Amino acid sequence: MNAPEMPTIETARLRLRPMHTTDFDALLPIFTDPQVMASFGGELFTPAQMQAWLDRNLEHQTQFGYGLFAVIRKTDGLLVGDCGLEQMTVDGQVIAELGYDFRSDVWHQGYATEAACAVRDYAFAVLQLPRLISLIRVGNLASRRVAEKVGMQLASEVERYGIRYWRFELS
Repeated sequence: MNAPEMPTIETARLRLRPMHTTDFDALLPIFTDPQVMASFGGELFTPAQMQAWLDRNLEHQTQFGYGLFAVIRKTDGLLVGDCGLEQMTVDGQVIAELGYDFRSDVWHQGYATEAACAVRDYAFAVLQLPRLISLIRVGNLASRRVAEKVGMQLASEVERYGIRYWRFELS
């Protein structure tokens, strides 16, 4: 059985649509922004790394019927970030992680919270997932605030690939 198609989700200010291969040029500035990459302790992406990231997300979207949405600002059609779900294994459990990455020039405008709340509602109401987590690099207070505004609570700290993360959960 094929996975269901991802819908487009509308919020007051944003349109969350399935990611496309043509989003490469709009996503690259996010993942080559030192401020954004410092949030999760990564190196700036090369174009090849950006393509691999995009390909992996598109494959996930096809395989599971959900993934990361491209987040489009309605007022001007600008792709301002991504937000969505990724199935992963954490502490031996397969679970969906709610994640988000936004352009640094749109930080502190509530877009991440608005998008994350829409994805949370979609995860529970449509996909009927029993639980969500968010892994947030220890010290990333802005992402922590988004997780808390979504209704998640700090459950533990975990280490993945040598990096410490706060594990937030919502059932």
